[in-house]
Amino acid sequence: MQEKKPKLLIAASGTGGHLFPALAVAEELADYDIYWLGVPERLENKLVPNSYPLTTVNIEGMKKRLALGTIGVSFRIPPAVTKVVSLIKKHRIQGVFTTGGYISAPAILAARICGIPVIIHESNAIPGKVTRWFAAWCHTVALGFPTAKRFFPRQRTIWVSTPVRKAFHCSQSLDLDIPEDAPLIVVVGGSQGAVSVNQLVRDVVKSWLDAGAFVVHLTGERDANVNAFQHPHYYAFPFYDNMAGLLQRATFAISRAGAGTLTELAITQTPAILIPYPYAAEDHQAYNAHTYVEVGAGVSYRQEDLTSDKLKKTVLQWLKSPETLAKMSEKAGSLAVKDSASQIADIVRQATT
Repeated sequence: MQEKKPKLLIAASGTGGHLFPALAVAEELADYDIYWLGVPERLENKLVPNSYPLTTVNIEGMKKRLALGTIGVSFRIPPAVTKVVSLIKKHRIQGVFTTGGYISAPAILAARICGIPVIIHESNAIPGKVTRWFAAWCHTVALGFPTAKRFFPRQRTIWVSTPVRKAFHCSQSLDLDIPEDAPLIVVVGGSQGAVSVNQLVRDVVKSWLDAGAFVVHLTGERDANVNAFQHPHYYAFPFYDNMAGLLQRATFAISRAGAGTLTELAITQTPAILIPYPYAAEDHQAYNAHTYVEVGAGVSYRQEDLTSDKLKKTVLQWLKSPETLAKMSEKAGSLAVKDSASQIADIVRQATT
């Protein structure tokens, strides 16, 4: 008689920074029946249902200060927790894995009520509020940056970096007409795009193309001026499915500094000009970027300090310095933990079986 698979609830919602690491861990847990907890009308509703049964709860982000929005969240937590408790009991779920964010709150509270373990992964150098508030109720806190350990002096922590999808661990080809010997600059603003970065790039991109580079610019879906610049060697897309292949081919990137993006850059050994999102909670992207810069894998500019002329000159200098880029690529690779998803999957197994 075939043994039944253990059952796991994954709570991950919102942006790619939360979802893609969770999906990478799910890929490693083929020996589990996986259920997914998310929020209506967020990215998980596109990425998850074809692979895992998705349950949604109405819960929003925690505000920094007490306000009407905070009160609204507090009223939504109890019914969300009740729904998750019901889900856990109905399917006899044996553990929870979550990647932080506000969806973690009802998941951790429900697991606490049901007496099952929670493994939480915190990808950022400055942990999110929910992770800090509820870490004491988690079996293990897996960390994306070793420096985040100082926030959890009493918890069981392990540094595993941030999981990436399996596609990043094998060679991928591109369906773009870019010569093999041409330098390729990839511009990526994270899963939400970055309109301000897009405009900086469009202001000066012609100078890079004139220098012989090709540019793939991922603009996001919120940029009204997406077609403002056109050139045969300039590709502008709202998003691109094959990020692994794109970064593997890139000479270097211009990017936000989300933890997931930095991990993908490290795995693909891609030097980067980093422009941290200035409104990230507690400025965590700036702290993330510092780690990348500290080892010599890139440079970081505050968005408010970065002019189009400064960006133009930096890129042109990099295009003229292949030896420098090769050294930066090697330094980026030193930050990669290639078996991160596998390590987390093993922690889940140890806690739930």
